[in-house]
Amino acid sequence: MKRLIAFVALLLPLALLGGCVATSSYMTKTSVVPQPTPDKALVVFMRPSRYGGGVQASVYDTSNGANEFIGIVSAKTKIGFLASPGQRLFMVIGENADFMNADLQAGKTYYVLVSPRMGAWKARFSLLPIHKDASAKYNIQSKDFAQWQQETNFVQTTPGADAWYQSHEADITAKQADYMRKWNAASARQKAELTLHADDGT
Repeated sequence: MKRLIAFVALLLPLALLGGCVATSSYMTKTSVVPQPTPDKALVVFMRPSRYGGGVQASVYDTSNGANEFIGIVSAKTKIGFLASPGQRLFMVIGENADFMNADLQAGKTYYVLVSPRMGAWKARFSLLPIHKDASAKYNIQSKDFAQWQQETNFVQTTPGADAWYQSHEADITAKQADYMRKWNAASARQKAELTLHADDGT
């Protein structure tokens, strides 16, 4: 029996991280392509990978000491967020919490890769800045980026999305506090690698 339990425990994360793709019922596909405004920057969070497709990633602007719920990014989707310019801190929640700095200019569009990886029981996620510099690992001039754009669909929150966030807010805040300690302890170099720069906008 113990061997069976151990075997199921091994298979569970593999099943969650495999080809199964689930779309959140709190998000809906939209044909409207969001645009930046003269006083706001547009940040596009895209998740092109099917890896971890059974697990959702929720994203937040946590710049001002209070979390602003942006939405839930499922596999093969992307969501646009109009953000105030200047220094911002974004967060993604899965099994873990992870963070990314951004320095934004109004009127520009920026791109962020929501990247899944294996966790203990379900997918963990990172936010990876997509740079303008063609020499960067993730950049808007690459063939990968062009494919990501083509293979992902814009989604937007449904009326029930805010209610979902409110019902999970305590758990999200607790996870944020736990992982924020790790983020605060990261080196300047590590944080620099997880920073979206003002000139990365288009």
